[in-house]
Amino acid sequence: MLGQCEPDGAMAQHLELGLDTFGDVTTGPDGKLLSHAQVIRDVVEEAVLADRLGVDFIGVGEHHRGDFAISAPEVVLAGISSRTKRIRLGSAVTVLSSDDPVRVFQRFATLDAISSGRAEVILGRGSFTESFPLFGYDLSQYEELFSEKLDLFAALITQEPVTWQGNTRASLTSQRVFPTIESGSLKTWIGVGGSPESVVRAARYRLPMMLAIIGGEPKRFAPYVELYHKALAQLGMPSLPVGVHSPGYVADTDAQAKDELWPPFKVMRDRIGAERGWGPITRAEFDHEADQGSLYCGSPESVARKIAATAKLLGIARFDMKYSAGTLSHEKLMRCIELYGTKVIPQVRQILA
Repeated sequence: MLGQCEPDGAMAQHLELGLDTFGDVTTGPDGKLLSHAQVIRDVVEEAVLADRLGVDFIGVGEHHRGDFAISAPEVVLAGISSRTKRIRLGSAVTVLSSDDPVRVFQRFATLDAISSGRAEVILGRGSFTESFPLFGYDLSQYEELFSEKLDLFAALITQEPVTWQGNTRASLTSQRVFPTIESGSLKTWIGVGGSPESVVRAARYRLPMMLAIIGGEPKRFAPYVELYHKALAQLGMPSLPVGVHSPGYVADTDAQAKDELWPPFKVMRDRIGAERGWGPITRAEFDHEADQGSLYCGSPESVARKIAATAKLLGIARFDMKYSAGTLSHEKLMRCIELYGTKVIPQVRQILA
């Protein structure tokens, strides 16, 4: 059960610590890119290791482009569920705008059944737009699609007969949707990138908020956490969990972690940056993010201190580290997960205790 944050931002009594991956296409021992199929199999093995080491959550992202292997997160998560016992399973994120809310609910309800109640869904608009033309959606409806579909999904998770009408899909009248959730509740988060409107929306739907903090100092997001709790209070709601998703990488020393992550991180960041009009990242900018920003890259001790500081600052209930980065090899990712589970998590818990 997730802890809850207090309106004044006090730290939750228990911090869940998870991992996220987008299934970045990695290189093999020969330096060549692996197939999408092999990357997906490797992601399953990474999740199995995380489960064995006591990591609380594994999230897999949804993308529809060649540099990421996972386009159907629920299928990958179902495969993971058959090999794991306790780790919670979720998306990071599900691009609800270009999907059908009923089908999303059904897929996660099915995953929840297969995994004996371990499924979660994180709903977002997504920072990539390839899924819109792929599935026949007009980007000019970007805001309307997410708003309407979130409205429908919020009705679906009540598990009551749904009557709904909008402009982006067929209406429903007293419609039941199956399978039902055995426990009666599907854990549903709203992914937020940092706009006040998105924060208030999460509160309005009475859903936990997952902050994607992928650059800059975490303290920039403190006003958003405060806004979220104030909005909930104004709605007469108790405080709900807030989570953080940020990139990171763990190796035996700070220098090793930075030196191993830097080359693939730069290639990935510059490729995506070129698509969005950003300039190339420099090593100095990378080091600054690792030292003071939202890149949790370093030794277990350094990463643990940084996670604990973010948890205290924002009063979060969960921290998910996005451990994959470009072509960084499966072997290095497995070592990162090992250090995260055996050293980072115990040290974070000790610091917060």
